[in-house]
Amino acid sequence: MVILMRTGSEPATARSALRARFWLSVWGLVWAIFGTAVFALVGRPGWAAACGVLWLVATVDMTMILRHIRQGPHYQPGRDIPPYRPVDSDPPRPRPSGRPYPRPPRPRHP
Repeated sequence: MVILMRTGSEPATARSALRARFWLSVWGLVWAIFGTAVFALVGRPGWAAACGVLWLVATVDMTMILRHIRQGPHYQPGRDIPPYRPVDSDPPRPRPSGRPYPRPPRPRHP
């Protein structure tokens, strides 16, 4: 079992891929617009509709990416916040009634 622990250096070493996602979204948007136009001109309405849906998805994705970029950095704990304690790997003690206590939820880290 691997026990992961926050070291406190995450805010200093974290990097965001939002700008890369933005440019990939632009690339997809350009191709979706091109595909929609070409398939509509050639007379393939099914493929034009599929590219139109892809165009819509790329536009929504780009909107969300730009929103996240404009929000700026979110709260990150500073160096004065101690690291998380490791998860206790001991089995839970039984209650006086014989049923074990429920374990506290484990923190999820992306």
